[in-house]
Amino acid sequence: MDRFEDMRNFVRVVERQSFTKAAGDLLIPRATMTNSIQRLEDRLGTRLLERTTRTVKPTHDGEAYYHRCVQILADLDDADTSFTNPDPRGLLRVNLQGTLARTFIIPAISEFKERYPCINLVIADGDRFVDLVHEGFDCVLRSGDLASSSMIGRRLTLLREVTIASPDYLARVGIPETLDDLEAQGHQMVCFLSGADDKPIPLDFVVAGKVREISLPPSISVTGADTYAACAAAGLGLVQVPRYRVADDLRSGRLVEVLPEYPPEPMPVSVLYPQNRQLSARVRVFVDWLTELFARTEF
Repeated sequence: MDRFEDMRNFVRVVERQSFTKAAGDLLIPRATMTNSIQRLEDRLGTRLLERTTRTVKPTHDGEAYYHRCVQILADLDDADTSFTNPDPRGLLRVNLQGTLARTFIIPAISEFKERYPCINLVIADGDRFVDLVHEGFDCVLRSGDLASSSMIGRRLTLLREVTIASPDYLARVGIPETLDDLEAQGHQMVCFLSGADDKPIPLDFVVAGKVREISLPPSISVTGADTYAACAAAGLGLVQVPRYRVADDLRSGRLVEVLPEYPPEPMPVSVLYPQNRQLSARVRVFVDWLTELFARTEF
């Protein structure tokens, strides 16, 4: 095992804060990972990691060495790709927003695999906040505004959004014709809690080119995108979602669009990756492929 492999192992242990998780990511035995880090510390003559029963953290020297390793390994990957191996290869761990993945990405993923057969792609999906570095992901796809300054985002597209409710809910409360009707008729909303702090998201409407936010009394609060849309179908109140997610329900009449003259602001879709690293060839081609995919997709 050469020193570059030891460096790769060290970087993964720091990011995963675990020998076991890092070894699992790299598909090597835990004992091999432990021996690799010990060999690295012996060669450098310094302790790189503080080990406890619950976590692993870099020492002061380890933190400085980690940042050097990240840059060196990125440069090495670029050099290998440019001169000895034009086809990106290796493990690529991505986290995708579930509905976007199932609707647009998974149906087309065979195209990416055919184009880059040497990339071992691992996909996780969900809506929750993800710590890319500590959870070992190379990039993440999310919809909504970008709030984290620790990541770089590339916007892929804007999703048209609609305000919807079920027919029985509108029969009970009334069909709003203006934004003032929302309060006058006593409408409720399904409250979506977003981000690591579960911040409530108000309804928003574009009026004469400007966004007006309205918070209605919540009938229920949820954290999942699928649950959010299901609450509208169950007659629990107004929700705002990307149109593609409810297109079939709108055509069938199971859900009804309201206030189409005041549409919600379009929702951005972005791919995110850590700002303190140079993109590997694997991540770069995946991000480029996502950009290409969304550019030719109609929403």
